[in-house]
Amino acid sequence: MSNNELIHPTAIIDASAVIASNVKIGPYCIIGPKVSIGEGTTLHSHVVVAGYTRIGENNEIFQFASVGEVCQDLKYQGEETWLEIGDHNTIREHCSLHRGTVQDNSLTKVGSHNLLMVNTHIAHDCIVGDHNIIANNVGIAGHVHIGDYVIVGGNSGIHQFCKIDSYSMIGGASLILKDVPAYVMVSGNPAHAYAMNVEGMRRKGWSKVVVQGLREAFKLIYKSGLTTEEAIQKIRAEILPEVCEVQLLIDSLEQSKRGIVR
Repeated sequence: MSNNELIHPTAIIDASAVIASNVKIGPYCIIGPKVSIGEGTTLHSHVVVAGYTRIGENNEIFQFASVGEVCQDLKYQGEETWLEIGDHNTIREHCSLHRGTVQDNSLTKVGSHNLLMVNTHIAHDCIVGDHNIIANNVGIAGHVHIGDYVIVGGNSGIHQFCKIDSYSMIGGASLILKDVPAYVMVSGNPAHAYAMNVEGMRRKGWSKVVVQGLREAFKLIYKSGLTTEEAIQKIRAEILPEVCEVQLLIDSLEQSKRGIVR
């Protein structure tokens, strides 16, 4: 590619990189091999995109972020693995996003419309959905899956292979050792479940019927004394016919491999 007025002359860009014509690349950025960057994306100063990374459109990546570096898994032996980033993400200072491993799917993937605050770490083989907010200093270990519209409070840590399902919320400085079901608020070290993310539902304009149905489902899971299987049966019989949103919660419970935060 040829230099233009949007690319600072101190930036170093590998010849194999594919950069859209209106991408802004600031001073002292380094773009490695096999990188593609979509239209409207801005890299501020001192951003490193190490290689084997696909970045979509209209992203903003702030100074000193490390994107697409080789992972910290000791099993990694230099295989070709990738990082994919969607569109309209904001990646703040000192964030680190690592490529995947062949032991999983050779891919770390971040969706669209996410805010990764300062010093977020997304490790190898993580899959992150859309519209998530991950606050400062959050560490997300390898193979973690995060759904959509999740909020993770600052200084929290998420254990490898955990699943954080959509619309859930993790309080600040929490330690997540098991799966967090959809809609549930958890907090603490180790984390415990406290309630449904009702305020988040209200902000999205969900009806009182939906909110109340999800509250009742929470009670069946966490406060009724029923086993998880028994709670699911009652949710299906008593809540699901009227509140279809509860199906996502049922899926969280049935698909959990580590067990859920209690």
